[in-house]
Amino acid sequence: MYVTIVGCLFCLTVITVLAAFIELGVLNTPLALGIALLKATLVVLFFMHVRYNTPLMWVFAAAGFFTLIIFLALLMQDYMSRDWQRPPAEFLL
Repeated sequence: MYVTIVGCLFCLTVITVLAAFIELGVLNTPLALGIALLKATLVVLFFMHVRYNTPLMWVFAAAGFFTLIIFLALLMQDYMSRDWQRPPAEFLL
């Protein structure tokens, strides 16, 4: 079972690297993030044994991901509220 999951993770890594060399425009980042999400899901389910635990463990794992999403949303809110400043012309060589 673990060898199969490691093989899937390796294949997904190869797909991520190959996709980086293909020009997909604005779809490059969502594709890479989707593959990363799939790889993270495989690691959590199988290597952290969440798949075989009680439903209470599923609740705690989901709560952890929900907390992560909240933190990332707050981080992006702060980042996007900043003003972009152009550097002075003497720094552009």
